[in-house]
Order: sequence, then structure tokens, then C-alpha cells
Amino acid sequence: KMMSERKSKGCLIATVAWCFIFFILAIAYKFLVHPYFTNKLTEDTGSSSRYEHEINIAADSFSGYAVLRSPFLVKWLSDKQIKLNVIDDGADYSDRLKGLEERKTQLAVFTIDSYLNAGTRSGSFPGSIILVLDETQGGDALVAHESAFKSIQDLNQPSTRLVLTPDSPSEFLARVILAHFSLPNLSDKWLSAEEGSSNVLKDLKRSNPSDKKAFIMWEPHVAKALKESGYKVLLDSSQLKGYIVDVLVAERSFLKDNPSLIETITEGYFRALFHYQNKTDGIQKLITQDANLLDSENLDSQLANAVADGIQWKNTVDNYAHFGIGQQSTVMSQTYLEDIIGNIMSVLIKTKSIPSDPLNGQYHTLYYDQVMRSLQSSQFHPGQDLNLIKDLQAKVETSGSSKAIAATPLNDKQWESLMPVGELQVNAIGFVRGSSNVSRSSQREIATLAKRLQSFPNFYLEVTGQTRAEGNADANKQLAKARAAAVASLLEKNGIPDWRIRTKAAPSGNQNGQFQSVIFSVGQQPY
Repeated sequence: KMMSERKSKGCLIATVAWCFIFFILAIAYKFLVHPYFTNKLTEDTGSSSRYEHEINIAADSFSGYAVLRSPFLVKWLSDKQIKLNVIDDGADYSDRLKGLEERKTQLAVFTIDSYLNAGTRSGSFPGSIILVLDETQGGDALVAHESAFKSIQDLNQPSTRLVLTPDSPSEFLARVILAHFSLPNLSDKWLSAEEGSSNVLKDLKRSNPSDKKAFIMWEPHVAKALKESGYKVLLDSSQLKGYIVDVLVAERSFLKDNPSLIETITEGYFRALFHYQNKTDGIQKLITQDANLLDSENLDSQLANAVADGIQWKNTVDNYAHFGIGQQSTVMSQTYLEDIIGNIMSVLIKTKSIPSDPLNGQYHTLYYDQVMRSLQSSQFHPGQDLNLIKDLQAKVETSGSSKAIAATPLNDKQWESLMPVGELQVNAIGFVRGSSNVSRSSQREIATLAKRLQSFPNFYLEVTGQTRAEGNADANKQLAKARAAAVASLLEKNGIPDWRIRTKAAPSGNQNGQFQSVIFSVGQQPY
């Protein structure tokens, strides 16, 4: 009996073992052997690809990326045996960053703020900026009922809410406003989330002026809103410089191993941009075609023009300036990519979007300038192969023009008619007691303010010296005027033209006036 039991157990063990072996073999066949023969059969009965390189680039339906999807660029790269696959990820920046980390994509587009946010959350920046694509110049705007808010300063209420799409340029525009304007009474719960600019527009139309809501949207929805009466733009991205900026990012290992390929793609992009910008209504037609193919918006010619006007595409010369290359590096320093990244990082930290600077101020580690340097050293011109430029030395590509309103000198009547924008957020300016001598620490604060004002090129500044309620009224007024003039003089020494500044004295908002003896208000010409 014992022998029989042992034999039965042995048979059972053998059966289990053989079943296990057959199971492993079946798995191996399914996942290893069968795919191998299937792939081999496919290869044996297929043909070799005409493309030497296949590049995946992560993007979304934003019209600023239309050149990357354009027929011209696709054909130009195809002729170079390069296949470019533009993958729409629905503006999921975390997923876009992950694609670079896992090397599923070789290129990706980001706004600089979205790249800083996504990289901070993930703990790494797997790509390096190789190209500045565009900057919005009115494509994003803060819109409100005319009777609800007269200026940005009117947002300074606990009940105010900003309706916008989170993790988008709309949110960053809001953060720029919060970082630069004095809005101490605005609630920490200022953000009211909505999915997509079209839904923000619907919310605007459903709202009442008494709701104390302002709405941030992008084109063509801004143009659609302004077609109807009763709405106004409080601030749009044409009034900013160097904040809402789109860049092309290359995965670092791919960039290191394939510099010539990256240079070819960059060259093709500039040629495509040049092609469309030098055709009659070329950009507008491309935007319309692109939107129709993506089924993202139904654009008529008027709306397509509004979208195009809201984007400043960056050409070769613009990129030389941003990367600080050649003669163009003499352009004002705030256009340098390193400074742009620093300014954007400052806004994100100040508005608590990120807790601290993950780059520790080493912003040059986020971009790679050798691609642009190589193009510049070869005297590259995007029209050279298009038979549009016969004399390359005589015809130099010029910087893409911005449609932002540029500040010009004003007369007294024009100063009085300026539209108020708001009061700037500035640390209290300190003076030597009883004098107009600015303290050393406040001199640094004024230098920082001058740099900030370069990001708002169409704003005019009114410096108001505040008078105390106590003491000799005439003496207090003279001191307030002198202090405002001293601050204005320091701003001029830091590069702000005197015609952009006006000084005056006014009673202090504080009873003793000791906390802030000078305030800074900005205005703009009606438009």
C-alpha cells in the first residue's frame, strides 16, 4: 500500500512538473517564438523604409505649433529621409515629460512655465531647449464685464475669482498678474477651474457683472467674446514680454548622439516658417488648414487673423538674440533665454506654483545653444534654398515684428487720459529719515523694478510720493515730491526712459505713512 501511495505521489509530481514545463513553453512560444517568426515574415514580405530617421514629437492642437505640422516641413524633411510624427497628447505636460524620460519621444514642445512645473514635479528635466518657437502677443487675455472691473486693481477683493483652464497659459497669465500687481485682498482661492477656453467663454456669457468673476481665455475665443458688447480686456499677453513663451525641447541623450539630425530639423523648421510668412496670407491660411485638419476650431478668415495676430513666431534672428549669439546678442538682456527662464521661475515661486527653485539659478542648464551657433557660423538663411534670396549678404532676415503697443512720449493731456492698469507689487521703499535719500537696500529694489518694467514695454509709470497727515503740510508735500523724483531718477539710471515716468505727491493711504512712502501705478494708452 505504501508503495502504491509513493507511486501515486510520484506520478502527481511528474504530471505537475510536465504541466509547468508545457505552460512555460506555451508562454515562450506566444511571447517570443511566434512574434519572432511573425516579424521575420513581415520583414521578408515587406520593403525597406525610405526613411533613415523617424522622429516623434509631442505637442497639442495650439495653432502656434502649426508650422511643425505643416505640409512644407513634412515634405522638406521627407526629402531628407526624415519622418516627423507629431503626437497630440492633449496638453498633458506630465505625460509629455514622461515620454522624454522614457525616450518614447525625441522632441516635445512646452511653454517654459509648463516645462518648469512638470520638471519640478518629476524631479528631472530630461530635455534641453533647442529652439524658441513663439511668444503669445495677445493670444491669451483676461476678459470681464465692463461694469464689473475697471482695471486690474479692481480685482483686489476677497470675492474675486479668475475662471480659467488650469495647467495652461491662462493660469500662468493669472500668476504673472498676481506676481506683479498689488492685490493683497485677493483670496487664496482665486482660481476657478474650467476645462478649455471654449467653456470659459460659455461661463463668461452665462455670468452676471455682480458675480465678481474675470475670465482668462485664448484665441479665437477672445475675439468671439469681444464681438459682443459689454465685455472688455483688462490685460492680454501683448502687454507682456518674455513670459508666455513656447520652446522646442530635445531629449538629452538623443540630442547628444544626433546633433546633425537635430540641426537639420531646426533648419527645416526655419525654412517652413519663412515660407509661410513670405506668402500672402500664408500664416492665416496655414492656421485655418491646421485647425480644420485637427477639427479643433471652425475658423473663418476673421478668426484666423485674430489667432495669427495673437502669436509672434520666432525666426532665426529672434533665436540668435534669445540664445545670445552674434551681433544680435546686443539686444536688451531681458530677451536672453537665461533671463526669460529666471523671470518665469520667479513668478512660479512667488505665486507658490512651485516651492523653490529646482535649478538653483543654473538656468543655462535648461537650454543648448550649439544648434543655433552652428547655423549662425554657416551663415544660414531660411530663404537661401527657396530662390527668394539672390544676395544673401545684402538681404538679412529681420526679427519678427511684435504687434505689442510700444510706449512713446506723451503730452500732459495724454497722461491724463491713460487707462489705469493697477498698482505694482513692490517692497516698501526706505529713505534716510526726513530726506529723499533712498536706502541702499531699496536702491536694489528699484533696480529690480526697472528690470520688471522691461517686461511691460507699453506701460507708463506714475510714482506717487505719499504725504503724512501729521506735521507741516507744505513741508510734507515737498518731501513726498522729492522722494518720488529720487525714485524716478534711479529708475532712469537703470534704463527706464524719463518719458515713461511721471511723479506726483498725494496723501498716504496709511495714517502715518511710514510703511510705504512711495507707490507705483501703471497705465496704458486706450486701444
